[in-house]
Amino acid sequence: MSVPHSAAPPRVTFVGGVVREASLPPLAPPVSRGSLGDLPFDNAAEAPADPVLSRKQPDGTWRDVSAATFAAEVLATAKGLIAHGLRPGDRLAIMARTRYEWTLLDFAAWAAGLVTVPVYPTSSAAQVRWILHDSGAAACVVEGPEQTRLVEAGRASLPGLAHLWEFDAGEAAEAAVPRLMAAGRALPATAVTEARATRSPDDIATLIYTSGTTGRPKGCVLTHANFFTEVDNSTELLHPVFKAVSKKPAATLLFLPLSHVFGRTVAVGCMRARVRVGHAPSLRTEDLLADLAGFRPTFLLVIPYVLEKVYNTGRATAEKLGRAASFDRAASVARRWGEAEEARRHGTGPGPGPGLRAARALYDPLVYRRIRAALGGEVRYVLSGGSPLGERLAAFCTGAGIEVFEGYGLTETTAAATVTPPHRPRIGTVGWPLPGGAVRIAEDGEVLLRGGHVFAGYWDGELGKAVPAAPGEWFPTGDLGALDADGYLTITGRKKELIVTSGGKNVAPAPLEDRLRAHPLVGQCMVTGDNRPYVTALVTLEADGVAHWCRMHGKEGLPPEELARDGELLAELQTAVDDANALVSRAESIRRFAVLPVDFTEEAGHLTPSMKLKREVIARDFAQEVERLYER
Repeated sequence: MSVPHSAAPPRVTFVGGVVREASLPPLAPPVSRGSLGDLPFDNAAEAPADPVLSRKQPDGTWRDVSAATFAAEVLATAKGLIAHGLRPGDRLAIMARTRYEWTLLDFAAWAAGLVTVPVYPTSSAAQVRWILHDSGAAACVVEGPEQTRLVEAGRASLPGLAHLWEFDAGEAAEAAVPRLMAAGRALPATAVTEARATRSPDDIATLIYTSGTTGRPKGCVLTHANFFTEVDNSTELLHPVFKAVSKKPAATLLFLPLSHVFGRTVAVGCMRARVRVGHAPSLRTEDLLADLAGFRPTFLLVIPYVLEKVYNTGRATAEKLGRAASFDRAASVARRWGEAEEARRHGTGPGPGPGLRAARALYDPLVYRRIRAALGGEVRYVLSGGSPLGERLAAFCTGAGIEVFEGYGLTETTAAATVTPPHRPRIGTVGWPLPGGAVRIAEDGEVLLRGGHVFAGYWDGELGKAVPAAPGEWFPTGDLGALDADGYLTITGRKKELIVTSGGKNVAPAPLEDRLRAHPLVGQCMVTGDNRPYVTALVTLEADGVAHWCRMHGKEGLPPEELARDGELLAELQTAVDDANALVSRAESIRRFAVLPVDFTEEAGHLTPSMKLKREVIARDFAQEVERLYER
């Protein structure tokens, strides 16, 4: 095994006996010329036959797209954008699920010198109007007729929107990509070459609008240099992920939204590293499992919910077959293995002993291989972000043969600002600073970030440009955290979400909520208690987990209102609450909880598109339920 790039630990700074800062030197030099629009053409020139993407065919098989073919498609599409009058610096909005055409149009727009503006396909009409208006989008591509109607409804307030195209146009119209290619057919390739030449690393690549948990979304201005810094240092750091696995070239299946910075950055990083990428637009369990089985990725990017779902589904299947006890023993063995492996890598323990090795070998074909099979069979690495994974699930994955690299970041940091270093994980943390970046902990515990991956500022729609922070300033994340003596960062909560009980106790709700959500019966939860005598929680039920529980307990057909009051179910949820309470002191623990007969959804306004809680909306809509939790 080669020596990992991450062997050198961060430089840490102590202040008053506490680690206040950690930093790592860059692993990749900064890019001094060009833009992301050059990547397809560079790949085609250097390795024209290498597959860089795969497209799912109608029969369910996957067809590779070579670097040369993709570059030709990018060129043809970029010529079409230019033929429609779009000029370098113009904004092009994309509103669609994760699909091949999304990535194609993204790179075509960059090749034409444009700025792309992703829009979540689930956004409301008001959100879409605001993003298109604030960004000053000159063109927009949507998925199909339904989204066209949504945009058209507000078209009168969008005088700058000159073009609206569909990826899946109906019979009366031509689909966006063929239409663009046809429009640009007469243009010479030099039109694109000249447009690309106008772009430099410091130019804007994209405006990504934040979820807007407390107000209107803000446009984060990310430059080409931001992306290059992020992906070049990430791929160098995570070199095991982006190289061949057992002689099979690295490949990943994208199913998280490309509207989100996490999925988008990985898509760019894979193009840069020539890692084959497939797209899965459907998140329905049966569709996604079929896509994973057909594509057989070597690594995945996920949010913790996906891994929790795989784990809970495996446990439910074992229980149906009468093998729940065996699964639980296998899970215990995997967690012990993961913890022993971590100790070995840090030199604090000998690693798994003979007995643990034998137990793991026994359960591999019975349990672990099935878990890996659910992810396609070839997955050996997972990149996890969005929320904390949880120590138990992280250790389980390691023991099951899947190395987890957990990261932490924001839209403003072009995704990961910290990441687990290869071969040096520390379960329960979000790793070291991204090489070339630094993390500082402010006096009040807020996490501050600095580095070339930190954005250029927020977009000012009136001025039509970014409003940057002062050069060299630290970016305040709004998150609370701590650094240990080895430079590992732990996130403890959100600064604005801190609950202060009437007794003056500060409570961070995130750790409690994350632990509760890991239970198979829990869909979402929100911890409350600000200016109250104790902490409480609102809990929603996870549909698949509850359906399985009802089958196993002979309670199929019970309506949600009765389930929310069922004594057996409440007793099971109480064990989940007790488990979460083990993380905190008595004063911070959840004393009472209410089960809601409905879920928190984006449609109801309770969640952002990236699944974050809109706490003020939830508190307002369920005010009576909260009040009852404090009645004597």
